[in-house]
Amino acid sequence: MAETAQTQQVDGKQAARAERRAARLAKQIGAFAKAHGGAEGQLAYIGETGTRIVLVGEDGGWGDLVAPSYAVAESATRKSGITMHETFDGEFAAKVRTGPYEWTRMAGMQIGGPANKA
Repeated sequence: MAETAQTQQVDGKQAARAERRAARLAKQIGAFAKAHGGAEGQLAYIGETGTRIVLVGEDGGWGDLVAPSYAVAESATRKSGITMHETFDGEFAAKVRTGPYEWTRMAGMQIGGPANKA
C-alpha cells in the first residue's frame, strides 16, 4: 500500500515537471512566433534525446527547440497555438529562408565554401 502511494507521488512529480517544461517551451515558441510574424511547426522524434520542435516563421526565419519527450513537445505546441504540420515538406519547407551563414556552416564544405574548423 505504501509503495503504491509512493509511486503515485513520484508519477505526480514527473507529470508536474513535464507540465512546467511544456509551459516553458510554449513560452519560447510564442516568443519566436511574435518575433517572426507568426510561426508554424513540425515535430521530429530524435530518439532517447527527445523530440525536436522545428519552427518556421512567417518571415522565413527558422529555429528549433528540443523537448524531453514527444508528449511534452505536443503539449507545448498545443499550448502555443501554432499551426503544426505532419511532415517537413512542400509549401511548409519552401517557407524556410537560409542565408550565407547556413550555406557555409551546413553545406559550405560540399559546395566549395570555407571549411569549418574548430
